[in-house]
This record gives sequence, structure tokens and C-alpha cells, in this order.
Amino acid sequence: MQNRIHQRLQQPEKIVSIYFTAGYPKRDDTLEVIQELVNNGVDMIEVGLPYSDPLADGPTIQQSSTQALKNGMSSQLLFEQLKDLRQITSVPVIVMGYFNAMLQYGVKAFCESCEKCGIDGIIMPDLPIDIYQAEYQSIFEQHQLSFISLITPQTSDERIKQLDEASNSFIYMVSSASTTGSQAGFGQTELDYFKRIHDMRLKNKLIVGFGIKDQTSFDQAAQYTSGCIIGSAYIKHITEHGLRQTKPFIKSLKEQ
Repeated sequence: MQNRIHQRLQQPEKIVSIYFTAGYPKRDDTLEVIQELVNNGVDMIEVGLPYSDPLADGPTIQQSSTQALKNGMSSQLLFEQLKDLRQITSVPVIVMGYFNAMLQYGVKAFCESCEKCGIDGIIMPDLPIDIYQAEYQSIFEQHQLSFISLITPQTSDERIKQLDEASNSFIYMVSSASTTGSQAGFGQTELDYFKRIHDMRLKNKLIVGFGIKDQTSFDQAAQYTSGCIIGSAYIKHITEHGLRQTKPFIKSLKEQ
């Protein structure tokens, strides 16, 4: 199965992927945010579907999710907003959400709507790989959707190999949450983790998320992987400076 994610992963340049919460800052900002990111050279986009209990997200994304729900964001509205997605970009787009929202919408219907919009992959942190394989993999594949698994520094090698075997695009490496405040870049513990997974020589590419906030942290993580996903730092940036200031944020990640 080849989709836009696979095509981008085959290119040698490091990937800059940006996460944002659909319906934030304003309910109808979704396509405008995507357009801003595309205009400024982002390689991949992760659209967060807001949820009332986002356990896998930090406080910044939780706050944006709460506001998006107050704004009236929903799965149905997201798909309506994304119906013209492929008229404005060929950049890979992934939806990240929680499985309960997908169940409420209907798994098959959710995947059908993703395919109609041109979505390339789905991240569901609370959908275990075993259940995905047993009950939903065929539906995802029918609609040309990559299921992207997350690993953490605590994930066992055995589990990582299982996830790698079941995956067909990239592995989302969640970094340690210790990169906060004024600390510049990652500490040795995180660098050792990146190197350890890199040295496992998995069949899927690796992309790091959580804790990427500037060029230093990006370069450190990208040294061992195919690129990085930036979420909280971007949401903070547009909250403080506005959507039209996306360009300097993306530039700050890529400057040498």
C-alpha cells in the first residue's frame, strides 16, 4: 500500500511535521492552518481531533482541545472542513484522535470519510495494536489508511518489534516528557533512547514527537530518525503570535 506518507518517507530530507488541534484557535480555522503550514514548507501535517479526555496529550494541547470543543468542533464538522483538502495540497495529512470518538462515529464510516477527504493515516493512542489487528486492520487497509503506532522509552523491545511488524509507514517515538522549561534540547537519557531504537534497525522509519520545540531539539532527534513532529510549541506560538506568524516558527526549526 503506497500513499503520500510512504512517498514522503522515501525522500532523504528530514521531515518537519506539525500537529495542530482542529477547530483552534477558531472553529473554522482548520483549512487555513493547513494552508499556512503548506505555504511555509511543512512536510507532513497531523490534525488533532479534539476530545474531552485527551490522556496522551500535554496541557497545551489539552487546553486547545477544550477550546475547540467549546467552539463546536466535532468529527462530522472536521470531515466537512477537509472535503476540499486535496484541492490545496498534496502534503501527507494524518488525523490523531481517540478511539471512543471513532467508535461513536462508526469505525467504517470514519475510515470512509478519511478516504474521501484524502487523509493518509490515523493515530489512535488508545487503540491497542492487538485489537486493531484482530478487528480493524482490514477496514483501514480497504480505505488506504496507515495505522501509526506509538512507542515510549518504556516500551519493551519485544513490543516494539511487534508494532514494527504490524505497521506500514512509520513508528511514532514519544520522547521523555523531561524536555520542558528552559532546558536546551534533550538530555543524555533521551539521546540514548533515540540511538537505541535507531540501532534496532526496524523496517519502518522513525519520527520523534513530544518535546520538540526548537532547532536544537529538532536536530538532536533527527540525528537518529527521519524527522520530528512538533505540536505544543506550534500551538503556543500561534496562541501568542497569531496564525499569520507561522513562517518564522517553521523557519526557526530549519535554520542552520
